[in-house]
Amino acid sequence: MIVRIMGEGQVEIASGDLAVLNDLDGQLEAAIEAGDEDTFRTRLHALLDQVRHVGKTLPDDSLEPSELILPPADASMEEVREMLGDEGLIPG
Repeated sequence: MIVRIMGEGQVEIASGDLAVLNDLDGQLEAAIEAGDEDTFRTRLHALLDQVRHVGKTLPDDSLEPSELILPPADASMEEVREMLGDEGLIPG
């Protein structure tokens, strides 16, 4: 799966890593629903850090279509809320 982190570029994520990312995504959604800014910020950074950790960075000139687009680390809670689909940021 090809994932774009806005402002950073693309990474390729193995399907075996999606369960952990889905768990982090669920925690992020819960923080948004609760309106908890501190937990939201912590969970967003944890999700992005995990994507960077497990993902293989693609070259900047790669033209692969992104299957998912994730917000930048400095995104607001409202910006992320607008990006959430029925299954969160990372469909499971």
